[in-house]
Amino acid sequence: MGDRKKLIVVGDRILIEPEEGEERTKVGLYLPPSAVDNQAVQTGTVVATGPGTPISAPTDLNEEPWRIDSGEPRFLPVQARPGDYAIFFRRAAVEITFEEQRYLVVPQAALLVLIRGTSEPPEGW
Repeated sequence: MGDRKKLIVVGDRILIEPEEGEERTKVGLYLPPSAVDNQAVQTGTVVATGPGTPISAPTDLNEEPWRIDSGEPRFLPVQARPGDYAIFFRRAAVEITFEEQRYLVVPQAALLVLIRGTSEPPEGW
């Protein structure tokens, strides 16, 4: 096997390939000048997502907390999917470089809007 590395996103985080600053996004959305000037929001394409927020089963609440459970971990999945176009709060993003490619890691709570399923902008956008 080669030495190819794999990037694994954890928790409720989302890996995004950022779109560099234009007032109009790839899918045709116009960002208001205040958002572009202050860079309060940013856009990009979702590359990968983590499994979500870990949760326990409701039946586990009455059990002893020290009891070791043999079950698989359970997660509340993230809404974003690879290929989605995302608008998110820039301040919440952490920039990383992996194999000479720039990405942003964003928690699900920082997402404002997801656009899914079409390369053409919807009517009226």
